[in-house]
Amino acid sequence: MHKPRFQSPSVRFLLAGYAIFCLGLRSPAAEPSPWLEIHSTHFTVITDAGEKKGKEVALRFEQMRAIFAVMLMRERLNDSEPLTILAFKNDKNYFQIAPLHQGNPIAAPGFFLPGDDQNFFVLNLFEPESWRAVTHDLAHLLLNYNYPAVPGWFDEGVAEYFSSIQLDDKNFDLGADPELHDLYTVDLLENVKEAHNPPKSLTELLGGQVWLALPDLLTMKHDTSNYLEGTHHTLYYAQSWITVHYLLHEKKLPETGTYFDLVENQHVPVEEAIQQAYGMSAAEFDQAVKIYYHSLTPIFLALDASRQQDAANHVPPSQAFHFPEIVGPNDSAISSKVLSENDARAITAEVQIRIPERREVGLQELHALATAPETPAAKPPSAIQALEKKIKRNTDKDKDDKDKDKNKDDNDDAPLLTASGNETAHRVLAWDHLQHSEFDAAAEELNDAAALNPRDMWIRYYLALLKYRIALSKHADVSGLPNMMQDLRAVLEWYPEFAEAYDMLATAQREGGGPAAAMQAERAAIQLSPRNQQYVYHLAEIYISDKKWPAAVTLLQRLKASGNPQIAAAAKARLELIPNEEKYGIASAAAAATPKFAPQPSPFDVLEQDAAQRAAAQKARTAGTADTRPAKFLQGRLVGVDCSQPPAALLTVSAGATLLKLRTADYKSLLLIGADAFSCDWTNRSISVNYKPGGISDGDLVSVELR
Repeated sequence: MHKPRFQSPSVRFLLAGYAIFCLGLRSPAAEPSPWLEIHSTHFTVITDAGEKKGKEVALRFEQMRAIFAVMLMRERLNDSEPLTILAFKNDKNYFQIAPLHQGNPIAAPGFFLPGDDQNFFVLNLFEPESWRAVTHDLAHLLLNYNYPAVPGWFDEGVAEYFSSIQLDDKNFDLGADPELHDLYTVDLLENVKEAHNPPKSLTELLGGQVWLALPDLLTMKHDTSNYLEGTHHTLYYAQSWITVHYLLHEKKLPETGTYFDLVENQHVPVEEAIQQAYGMSAAEFDQAVKIYYHSLTPIFLALDASRQQDAANHVPPSQAFHFPEIVGPNDSAISSKVLSENDARAITAEVQIRIPERREVGLQELHALATAPETPAAKPPSAIQALEKKIKRNTDKDKDDKDKDKNKDDNDDAPLLTASGNETAHRVLAWDHLQHSEFDAAAEELNDAAALNPRDMWIRYYLALLKYRIALSKHADVSGLPNMMQDLRAVLEWYPEFAEAYDMLATAQREGGGPAAAMQAERAAIQLSPRNQQYVYHLAEIYISDKKWPAAVTLLQRLKASGNPQIAAAAKARLELIPNEEKYGIASAAAAATPKFAPQPSPFDVLEQDAAQRAAAQKARTAGTADTRPAKFLQGRLVGVDCSQPPAALLTVSAGATLLKLRTADYKSLLLIGADAFSCDWTNRSISVNYKPGGISDGDLVSVELR
């Protein structure tokens, strides 16, 4: 069965306009459908298409999720971040939010928008079965949360196989060619049009080319972590699809798990691992897949039917496998409630600001909603009421301003300003400020949001994230640690599978002197998101703080070989420091047992520490001793390069209000990522650096990545 034929945006605008004209003739005073918030067991749908359509979307996603679990032989699946499905009833609203391709909205009736805090699927319900446009992305999302990191061929094979899915209320089909489309289409005026130079389907690619050698396919590097993919009409995708097709049909997933363990963990060569896991040689495995491909009669019948001029009038051939439905309309509890127009507009704008080419329009809408007439507000609870006090004490204002703020804010009974506007808009603006390290502005928006709706758990999550980001930006401990942990525990009661919340909680517990609790929280984050290597690195740091050296070294050795250059560089630098830390100790036993709620240093303390750090760094450089300074990571913009004393170089890097002077003794031996050779002419470039601090505003480079 083929995918629905997606009409071009221009054709759909004509059709939508005609429909609106007809409705206007029949019912000029008709009110638009109200926005609804629909909840199923695992999904939230925001829609203006009415309750029936909205519940159908929720049901289809519940069905796909259940089928995916059975396909991967899993009793349960993790949902490690909140997910919202925004479903529009017509083209107009959808095309105002859809990403652009060559200046025009994408033709696909759905897209996926990943995030560190939450994920979005956006659908155009004017198209039939628009949910099928995001099946490939849904498969990747579920793999990332529920399957260990494996080579890309398996991920793409699973995603392509899953994206062939066909659903109704009673049955589902799997196994067809997901990249097969009809050669002939019929437009609104019933004119038959032939596609010129259409991309080849997976069936055609496998039938018309020499296949990749199996060891080459299984070892080819293909990053699936960022959801950024090009065309799927390649031999790599075709061969990955048919290989997974074979493994699923022959029920060889357990053997595949054994194969991945041999290759990824025990570092057994590919051909030897195939023999051990599957009981056949690589050549025999390759031949078995090819024989299986030629046995799939339905995909060849579908290919022939797609080339017929009257294909639109034919019933498509059945797919390779036909199954009874796992989740039906009566098997999933789905509820709905009315959502205010302003909340729906704010959520739509939230999606827009996460799409670069739509961001400015989304921000204009959010500011308009946030500055609407005043709304009466209840007094927030004390945890939220203390927001401004805790954030102001972490800003970089001078000491007099700090003292004034402290005296002003220490009065817990001081009246709060009445907030105005839409709470969701304030909260989303706070997220945007956080993304740009605008911490004071984020705090103000969170304060306004809390005054309007103190029960919104997103506010407590972003408040914890704000404290975490401030600490990272200053390379300092988190301020307000007890309240941060309290907020994160409340967030986890609201959403128990929130991996990012567990990770932040682990960081807070480690700083607070509780390594056992930190390990438990970090392991929960890793279990919920097994491919997130940042979580593994944080677990290694927890092991180090608890002096579990062998466990830390094991994790860091694995991360040192990571395909993520930032993780690999950080792990390598951390490994270099462990021998001295293990020999001389990190801190006394008494200090290790005491929660680290240190007061903020005065400007005089900072200057004194800066001088000491500079002296220690200079002593290490001149004496040639081991450099035990911890490496730090920074993203910013390269202002310029000074090569006046070759082979040394001095890089000036800006990050917000921070300006760092970072040196390298020999730029020819500096570790570079994203560039073949160092250039003294670099300027105004996005850059990421690992460096060892010498003082507040300088340091020694470990690695440079140009972005």
